Amino acid sequence: MAAATTPDHNGLLRFTTAGSVDDGKSTLIGRLLYDSKSIFEDQLEAVESASSQKGIDGTDLSLLTDGLKAEREQGITIDVAYRYFATPKRKFIIADTPGHIQYTRNMVTGASTADLAIILIDARHGLLEQTHRHSFIASLLGLRHVVVCVNKMDLVDYREERFNEIVAAYKDFSSRLDITDIKFIPISALYGDNVVDRSDKTPWYGGGTLLHHLETVHVGADRNLQDCRFPVQYVIRPQTDAHRDFRGYAGRIASGVWKPGDKVVALPSGKESTIDQILVGDTPLDKAFPPLSVTMTLTDDIDLSRGDMLVRANNQPENTQALDARICWLCEAPLNPATRYVLRHTTRDVQAKISEVLYRIDINTLHRVEDDVTIGVNDMARVRIKTASPLLTDGYKDNRATGSFILVDPSTHLTVAAGVVG
Repeated sequence: MAAATTPDHNGLLRFTTAGSVDDGKSTLIGRLLYDSKSIFEDQLEAVESASSQKGIDGTDLSLLTDGLKAEREQGITIDVAYRYFATPKRKFIIADTPGHIQYTRNMVTGASTADLAIILIDARHGLLEQTHRHSFIASLLGLRHVVVCVNKMDLVDYREERFNEIVAAYKDFSSRLDITDIKFIPISALYGDNVVDRSDKTPWYGGGTLLHHLETVHVGADRNLQDCRFPVQYVIRPQTDAHRDFRGYAGRIASGVWKPGDKVVALPSGKESTIDQILVGDTPLDKAFPPLSVTMTLTDDIDLSRGDMLVRANNQPENTQALDARICWLCEAPLNPATRYVLRHTTRDVQAKISEVLYRIDINTLHRVEDDVTIGVNDMARVRIKTASPLLTDGYKDNRATGSFILVDPSTHLTVAAGVVG
């Protein structure tokens, strides 16, 4: 039996960039890629050529990430651009997300699978509405690590006083958010100060570079390895001569550590069994953990189908048809409580409706707005949701996989909201 290696939480870091328009997100990522020597020669030649055509003296590193034609023409980021690079210490997946308010839904997409968020702030302008919005989204989505990069320090003469002013303002705002680890770094993405290499222009700054922090931040404790949750995605019944009696349950492990011989309960039926094998392809494992996609077989022939869940008998999610949740509204049309939606949660789709809007959240003050509440595009709100059949949920703070959902308009198939339980 092959052993599954212990989850190496420091081996891969997923992070997202966020901030207001023209704060330099794409340039920062370009600088990270360029200075860490993660760019192929043909890529660099293409960017240098595009920079020359735009009349830019030098290399516009933002072009490394602004990949759509419309993005290059407008000089803005529209889509979520995923970039991959590695250093000897770690591998990285970057989600470069837009700064424009109309693309907030893209920022939600990029942040939903991230371990860490980089919030960029223009040193000249300080905190803006999008700084507040993106920081709140990072908190809403349970990102426990935030790096606030005060960018364009070259345009304020690398003044320590200006950096300290922005740090104080952000600390005051973020004190009302649920973010446990915030790091502040003064940088110039354009010139590379404190991005990959330390800058001699900020002698007053005693911390490390951005890349050093990304290489060393520990995110292993963020994963839930205690609460065993395995949503069934597909039942495998080959019914071939070689596998006449095989019945496997395929899916992605949401949380917990699983081993053959473990006692499990199938929900919602409540039937008990024991794990016989855990397979990746045809290879058996002696243990498995998130986010591995595996096939499990049980010692008993019980009825399981897509949307069901395997758990431990003494550690079960809540089985409920009423959710208190926080949502980010992503649709141009405002929320209509009379509309019925499809709620997608793990591998299960159920009919649902928003039975009550408790309040909208003012993104600048984080105060509750409770009177005459209309929820429009990019608004954040707390709501109550009723579902047509029960869901197996945990609070999002405890389990991101089983505490999150989306709402889909069944007539247009558009995702109208992203939400978290609790």
